[in-house]
Amino acid sequence: MNGTERKNVRPGLRVRVVQKQHQRSGELTEGIVRDILTNSAVHPRGIKVRLEGGIVGRVKEILAD
Repeated sequence: MNGTERKNVRPGLRVRVVQKQHQRSGELTEGIVRDILTNSAVHPRGIKVRLEGGIVGRVKEILAD
């Protein structure tokens, strides 16, 4: 699924995100979505979310349940 479309992202999903400080290196962090922070339906760099651990980042991959 595509992490740039808000309709594909929902709380409880396991995703990989890139944090702001890791955008250059592309380092991904895995976690479960707690909140969706992007209001628009589509964002070209990924929907911004807060993970259950409090980490904020943009969704790069949505993992299978």
